[in-house]
Amino acid sequence: MVSRLQTAPPHIVAFMDLGTNSVRLSLVRINPNHSYTVLSQQREMVRLGDGEFLNDHLQQEAMDRAVRVCTQFAALARSYGAQEIMAVATSATREAENQAEFLRRLQVEAQVDMRVISGSEEARLIYQGVSSGIHLGDKTALFIDIGGGSTEIIVGDQQNYHFIDSLKLGAIRLSNLYLDKDEPVSDERYALIQRHARNAAIRDLQRLREYPLAYVVGSSGTIENLANVAMHHFFQRPWHADDVVTLEQLRAVICLLRTLPLEERRKVPGLNPDRADIIIGGAAVLETLMGEVGLTELRVSTRGLRDGLLVEYLARTDYAPSLQELSVRERSVLHLGRICAFDEIHARHVACLAGELFDSAAEVGLHDFGSWERELCAYAALLHDLGAFLSYHNHQAHTYYFIRNAELLGFDQTEIAIMATTALFHRKTFPRKKHPEFAALDARSQGIVRVLCVLLRMAESLDRAHAGVIEHARLRRVDEKQVMLELCATRECQLELWGIGNHREAFRKVFATQLIIGPGDDTPPPTCPL
Repeated sequence: MVSRLQTAPPHIVAFMDLGTNSVRLSLVRINPNHSYTVLSQQREMVRLGDGEFLNDHLQQEAMDRAVRVCTQFAALARSYGAQEIMAVATSATREAENQAEFLRRLQVEAQVDMRVISGSEEARLIYQGVSSGIHLGDKTALFIDIGGGSTEIIVGDQQNYHFIDSLKLGAIRLSNLYLDKDEPVSDERYALIQRHARNAAIRDLQRLREYPLAYVVGSSGTIENLANVAMHHFFQRPWHADDVVTLEQLRAVICLLRTLPLEERRKVPGLNPDRADIIIGGAAVLETLMGEVGLTELRVSTRGLRDGLLVEYLARTDYAPSLQELSVRERSVLHLGRICAFDEIHARHVACLAGELFDSAAEVGLHDFGSWERELCAYAALLHDLGAFLSYHNHQAHTYYFIRNAELLGFDQTEIAIMATTALFHRKTFPRKKHPEFAALDARSQGIVRVLCVLLRMAESLDRAHAGVIEHARLRRVDEKQVMLELCATRECQLELWGIGNHREAFRKVFATQLIIGPGDDTPPPTCPL
């Protein structure tokens, strides 16, 4: 079914997150076709919580820095034509006794109405932002976000959270309480920080042990930096989105960081020098929580509270129900397609036909792939003509580039490579080892691409005129050496049949079976993949 498009003009919204350590801004254009475009993302460290947690009082210099940056960010948002600025403040502001004074300054000087949110609301929004960008499948994960003043913990699956809390444990808070920022951190001092974290989280830890947790999903600058240091330390490269950091690796890099004075710590590969003075306080929280719950794998998300604000904003629009019904992967694929103004009706029809060919090919023994490969086939089909947005000439190459570089949410790099390479070879040349894009895949992925690109070529040819003439298609076994393609058409379809003839040789090479074309009937095959 084709989604209902909105007729309202696009509009620009700013999302601002005033944290204990940094101010973050996202400028987003909300498009009429349910997609959105991130126009700009900014982050500025203000250290609003510096010196606050000893007396619950925001320091004058810290407020000055925060107001100055918020003023600059608000001016930037208005220069882009933002009609709304959705701004929230977290731990440092909500705990400050002089909160009213600070909020008044933001309203007068920055012209920003800052909304102070509770720790639980912060945790909920972080879950919204992070879970909307990862593929959990049927797993339940522990989400941890370590800020400057607080740590938000959430237990959730792909659709819902089951437990949320906010702990007064943060990188700046613990560093102010326990650390001489210029000196190495002794074993005794680090154990003291861990004991503080354990005591603060003791009730939550009892609850967390009741859930069947698969791994930790970490967000925030502290966790991103620790993951980046771990990848540099163990593999001499930056952190990538698919990387899993083990608790053993995490402990090793924390031990390294603790042995160094501040100036040496700043030079550690992968660590942002501006975080060197507070990284150990945050690291102690992460190591303690993972160790106490018994989780040994950490996966890192670059998403967070700002993304949760965007998800919340989109959920209030009149097309929200249709979007909420989609998975992270479906939303991500459709978002990319709509950003590139793809022909959605044609793309969906090709995806349906490709799914029918995939299923019937399995039934007649042409492949033994399952639901995972079928899903990738459907998404590659949805995006196969994406490159026409840039130029129809050689558009399959443009499509490959878009899919590989669009940072599709919910997919790992292997899945993205399979989809992109399948789309690359959906027309003209067939994949061979001499093609660098194909050669870069492992043997298993190459086998998948060879099958999927044949099915996609056939599905594309069956909607060659973008008119939906072929309603259904399926493969039926004739004998050991032949498979028949049966079609259900609404009218004469010689153009489509001629196109299928061009793929017989590729079909024979991949499946070692001859393809013949026969009459169909009106019996509908299984439902479409999307």
